[in-house]
Amino acid sequence: MKETYNSNSIQVLEGLEAVRKRPGMYIGATNVRGLHHLVWEIIDNSIDEALAGYCNKIEIIINEDESITVKDNGRGIPTGIHSKTKVSTLETVFTVLHAGGKFDSDTYKISGGLHGVGASVVNALSKYLKVEVNREGEKYLMEFHNGGKILSPIQKVGTTNEQGTIVTFKPDSEIFKETTIFNFSTIEKRIKQLAFLNKGLHISLLDHRDEENTFVEYNFKNGIKDYVSELNKTIGLPLNDIFYVEGTEENIMVEFGLQYNDSYTENFFSFCNNINTHEGGTHEEGTKLALVRELNNYIKNNNKGNKNSNEEKYTWDDIKEGLTVIISVRHPDPQYEGQTKTKLGNSEVKKIVSNIVGKGLASFLLENPEDSKNIFEKIALSLKARIAAQRAKESTRRKNAMESFSLPGKLSDCETKNAEIAELYIVEGNSAGGSAKAGRDRKFQAILPLKGKILNVEKASQLKVFENNEINSIITALGAGIKEEFNGKKLRYHKVIIMTDADVDGSHIRILLLTFFYRYMKDLIENGNVYIAQPPLYKIQNGNNVKYAYSDFELGEYKEELKTKKINNFTIQRYKGLGEMNPEQLWETTMDPTNRVLLKVSVNDAFDANLICTELMGENVEPRKKFIKENAKYVKNLDI
Repeated sequence: MKETYNSNSIQVLEGLEAVRKRPGMYIGATNVRGLHHLVWEIIDNSIDEALAGYCNKIEIIINEDESITVKDNGRGIPTGIHSKTKVSTLETVFTVLHAGGKFDSDTYKISGGLHGVGASVVNALSKYLKVEVNREGEKYLMEFHNGGKILSPIQKVGTTNEQGTIVTFKPDSEIFKETTIFNFSTIEKRIKQLAFLNKGLHISLLDHRDEENTFVEYNFKNGIKDYVSELNKTIGLPLNDIFYVEGTEENIMVEFGLQYNDSYTENFFSFCNNINTHEGGTHEEGTKLALVRELNNYIKNNNKGNKNSNEEKYTWDDIKEGLTVIISVRHPDPQYEGQTKTKLGNSEVKKIVSNIVGKGLASFLLENPEDSKNIFEKIALSLKARIAAQRAKESTRRKNAMESFSLPGKLSDCETKNAEIAELYIVEGNSAGGSAKAGRDRKFQAILPLKGKILNVEKASQLKVFENNEINSIITALGAGIKEEFNGKKLRYHKVIIMTDADVDGSHIRILLLTFFYRYMKDLIENGNVYIAQPPLYKIQNGNNVKYAYSDFELGEYKEELKTKKINNFTIQRYKGLGEMNPEQLWETTMDPTNRVLLKVSVNDAFDANLICTELMGENVEPRKKFIKENAKYVKNLDI
């Protein structure tokens, strides 16, 4: 039948209908991340009041019914009639997209938000929203329901000595079908970060859902300096007092903190207007420019005795090892680039950051000779390691260039040369490797067995990494290089599948591999090339009938099913290792694309991912102890 395409085919979505129709366009997704995005939108409005200098206290409450209340002591949203919409400004802010004070440079010189859609989008995606305003001695109330429809118009409800805005909203379960339950830890991490980035701001979180009414409050008088100190508690032994500087040029505010530790990991975090710019940008470029320049100038002019014999200048690779840095800028008109809009693009920022950080660092090095000595001893060791690692890297690169001779001997390659369909299974041990080789489809599946556990790269220098046989095998097999030289176009397999035993050792090997990929081939994870195979935990056999269960829950369901059918004559086998499965079973359960279950590895929050790698895989034992204590209660079947 021919479809009619005419004027009536064009839909016009009015008001907040567009948000409800396509929520992903406004909050990214309607999963748990999107749910918490609603909280960030309302908190950010309060933070904007703090940035403007009118608010120093923000309270967040998770209510018993899974609604959220955000209260601040800012100026309060204006309640008078808006000249354009002809309704109250309060109603305008919560019902009209792109309506907000952040478009007016006189109202908010600095703003974390970009689009002015926060309050209205939250309203559109809520079952119920209430806003209370305390302003100029008067208390006002307005309520909405069912996606932003007015439940009760704006009205005066009394007088008050307080100032500020209180927003309470309950997400709509018709939109957030996956979950409407807020995670206390997720919100706590975000508000703690905001407290660090906005020194002097009191920000608290109260959870009414539990009997204890869990409560946390943060207030950091030293801002970024406190943040660097907090981070370095979990990383390694500090080598110098924290270098801190702040300044303003051309209405752009810069706040910077730096401290070295005895680890091998670089921890570089950047922010613009409280947004974590994990893709970097001009503020990071300015920081690196200043550090390389001033550290080399200091050595040249003040401490020639520590200079290396070849008089080779220190590079960023030498300087970054063991370095914890936070750079935070506040810009009245930030321009973002990159796929996720978290790369700062303003060209003027590079020079401004370079000037402020550079001048401050030059003074710090001169005024703190003991700190300077410790820093340059660390950098000198990094330089030596870099030169040695470069030789090892060149050796690996030469092997790759020889192509036919470059592939590791233990790699059983696939027949296809089409990387888009090719898969590399990284398998634990020779036993599982043998089963995988025999059971695979050799047309597109390659097998690389590992001998034991690979090196923990979080605790190792680059030299040790490049000298490790197992890691070299992985680098060579993938053929795409590492770190800044990683080239996804040269990747030989677009699916890299980690297949380890379903026990503690298997989990450890999986984590070691993921740590290596995140530190040395981050693009591999960010581009969605890394997967984790899910072998079955149990084999249930009833006569000739065989079924596999991939979790305890699935096993319980099947046992109930057999019980209902009054079948009692069955056996359950718990697989401890992949080697216990014959090739046919391994293919059928774990490698056959029509039946297998693969988990794609992704990075939702680069900041948290970086910290997790450092805290749980680094030299410092205390963070791991703390993690185990806090999470031990969730562990089941640790090892059977």
